Amino acid sequence: MIVLLFIILFILLALTIPIGISLGFVSILSVYLTDTVSDLSFIVRNLASSMDSYPLLAIPMFILSGTIMAVGGMSERLFNIFIYIFGNRTAGMPIAAIATCLFYGAISGSSPATVAAVGAMVIPILTKLGYDRQFSTAMIATSGGLGVIIPPSIPFIIYGMSSNQSIGDLFIAGIFPGILIGVSLMVYAYFYCKNTGENKEKIMNVYNERRKIGLFNTIKDGFFALLAPIIILGGIYGGIVTPTEAGVVSVIYALVISVFVYRTVNVKNFLPLVAETVKMMVPALFIFMVAGVFGRVLTLMGAPQAVASGLTSVTTNKTMILIIIILFLIIIGMIMDTLAAILILTPIFLPIVTTVGVDPIHFGVIMIVTLAIGFVTPPVGANLYIASTMTNIPITIIARKSVPFIIAFFIALLLITFIPQISLILI
Repeated sequence: MIVLLFIILFILLALTIPIGISLGFVSILSVYLTDTVSDLSFIVRNLASSMDSYPLLAIPMFILSGTIMAVGGMSERLFNIFIYIFGNRTAGMPIAAIATCLFYGAISGSSPATVAAVGAMVIPILTKLGYDRQFSTAMIATSGGLGVIIPPSIPFIIYGMSSNQSIGDLFIAGIFPGILIGVSLMVYAYFYCKNTGENKEKIMNVYNERRKIGLFNTIKDGFFALLAPIIILGGIYGGIVTPTEAGVVSVIYALVISVFVYRTVNVKNFLPLVAETVKMMVPALFIFMVAGVFGRVLTLMGAPQAVASGLTSVTTNKTMILIIIILFLIIIGMIMDTLAAILILTPIFLPIVTTVGVDPIHFGVIMIVTLAIGFVTPPVGANLYIASTMTNIPITIIARKSVPFIIAFFIALLLITFIPQISLILI
């Protein structure tokens, strides 16, 4: 019966029915197809109880702060700093763009938000400097995945709630993996530019203009953007605030800097920012509710035990189990929303990996990094749609150009998977 529910779910998704509606329909259907769920009151009760979570409040806070900082021009100020550092080197401008995504991810906590904020500013600049527009778009679309790995990360919050693990520890565990993935993307960008060549004259004109402004003024202009992740992570890691309280702190910080320092946010444009945040949050919360219910239905039906039994009957080797799970997550990431995948699959896979000696925090990093690849793989690939909207480049072309970056991403994933210290050394 579990298999039948998943077959129905995948059929609904194949028919392009929204993930939230599909999950809700399958959850209700379980009442009539199984004896496990007694009546619809179970569905209703769990819809309400799934939202009764204090850590969940962190998600709208981080989304709002990221929206405010995007309007505040923080991505542009970060990019200017990295132009100063890398601009005169081979692939310096693409590397500066990836580094901007890396740092902006520590502000937004969202992959699509990172693509939108950084891509809208960086892609036109790279195109004017002579870089292939499709290459630049694919690079930003893939680098946006860093937004859910570098803390604060919304998927880490969801995983922490699903697994009863410390969200603060998950945030800290994502730092080095995020940096490693960023470096991997930079390495490919370097070899690409080395082979295809660059318009050094145009690049040096931009670089020299930035040099004339000077290091002090460049850092001064972007100082508050650099300080944001330090305040957020420092507060959590220092035990000063919880991740939820850090979300509130990030909103207050974003408002203070954007209103009084950069003066890009005022009374007129603040309410539209809140409205934009609500538009982003409502679908996410609906998915969170119904995915939580569907996950509980699967638990009652014994899905974790069935999957564990089936997987361990094939192999009990830790390496093979992790590889199988990673491949499965990559496929799921192509067709399912990340938050829904985390809520449904964490209760199924976590007991399996812990029995073979995988740390729950480490597995959380593996899971989020793997699902992050789904942001640039069709048909769901949210980053592809955002990048395509910004550039009018067809999604299929962006996806094809993203393949080398995805390979670099996957190599970093393997290192993160089989060298646990990359994730756990700071905990």
